[in-house]
Amino acid sequence: MPTKLLAAFLLLSVFQACSRKIDDEYEDLTVNQKWVLAPKLQDRDATKILNHLLKEYDKKLRPDIGMKPTVIDVDIYVNSIGPVSSINMEYTIDIFFAQTWIDSRLRFNSTMKIITLNSNMVGLVWIPDTIFRNSKKADAHWITTPNQLLRIWNDGKILYTLRLTIIAECQLQLQNFPMDEHSCPLIFSSYGYPKEEIVYKWRKNSVKVADQKFWRLYQFDFLGLRNTTKIIETTAGEYVVMTLYFDLSRRMGYFTIQTYIPCILTVVLSWVSFWIKKDATPARTALGITTVLTMTTLSSIARKSLPKVSYVTAMDLFVTVCFLFVFAALMEYAALNYYTCCKKPTRKRKPNYSVLNLGPTSSVITINNSMYWQDFEEACVYECLDGKDCQSFFCCYKECKSGSWRKGRIHVDILKLDTYSRVFFPTTFLLFNLVYWVGYLYL
Repeated sequence: MPTKLLAAFLLLSVFQACSRKIDDEYEDLTVNQKWVLAPKLQDRDATKILNHLLKEYDKKLRPDIGMKPTVIDVDIYVNSIGPVSSINMEYTIDIFFAQTWIDSRLRFNSTMKIITLNSNMVGLVWIPDTIFRNSKKADAHWITTPNQLLRIWNDGKILYTLRLTIIAECQLQLQNFPMDEHSCPLIFSSYGYPKEEIVYKWRKNSVKVADQKFWRLYQFDFLGLRNTTKIIETTAGEYVVMTLYFDLSRRMGYFTIQTYIPCILTVVLSWVSFWIKKDATPARTALGITTVLTMTTLSSIARKSLPKVSYVTAMDLFVTVCFLFVFAALMEYAALNYYTCCKKPTRKRKPNYSVLNLGPTSSVITINNSMYWQDFEEACVYECLDGKDCQSFFCCYKECKSGSWRKGRIHVDILKLDTYSRVFFPTTFLLFNLVYWVGYLYL
């Protein structure tokens, strides 16, 4: 019996020794292991460290005040861009904004190299007063908790990140609209600390972008980004200003369908009147007025997608030229109708001739003892004064070619104005489109 008790006692001692060894190994686990529960001793150490660091810490003062400027390293992760508003000249961007700096007051000695904290700790330490200079509105994300992160290294390095959605101003230059390209900036700096107090720096590969298939750049293509650093002078001192540019190129698909194709088809439709007989006044007039009103409507619709800028855009130029072509087609028929309209025969002035001087081709008719000079003309004649109207470029009838027609002038038969227009209008419009598209797309 004593032997059995002794054996049981020995087994119990071995079991307790193994348990103590396991506990010791558990508390010696390093943070390099990926998924482990935090040891109780480290919990107590982190609490003691934070209480010790914040005991005499003054969050109102920046690190190394009065000694050297605080260097802020900046990283930006672009989550999404868009939409871009041409009317309001602004764009929306969603980013993760990270700032890293050294605060020697937060150094600590411990086996723990990093302490990761949530947003509750942000208000207890000094953080940079960074502002976005061209932002119209900026919102931090608070669901489900404030999207903020604070990490403290044992050497005093601090990482502070937060997620922001910013509506930033972007001054679009729309002279080439809708074939324009833009560089929309995101500008930030310190609000109160000049360069003698705070210096911002870009870290290597400090700007990264997420997958672009989730972006809302409906009318734009993303060409790339670039970052710059400059110093601006103000009445409060010189400040380090950081700028991140997003290069965008507008897509033409929407405007081609909504504006360019309808304008071209309306101009082509106005040419139909050149193949309608000049006697069909109601048909040609109705067609001309309809196309003019259509171009007016298209011009108004095209302007709704633009701010009220004072300069002429590429689309304004195209729409205006199309309107002029349509209006010219209507004026062509007005000129044709005016010069070819029927007029009453004009009465010739009675010449001072006697009956004895009448030639063989003259005729004398006596009515009620009165003598009249009878000139036989057609019922409808074309008005053309000899030696006067025939000096212009438009001739009323064939006789203007000879005699009184001035040499060196180009003879244009007004009766063939429709024939000329069938060639002149399409050729001119084709040349305009060739110069327009080559000039704006390739030059």
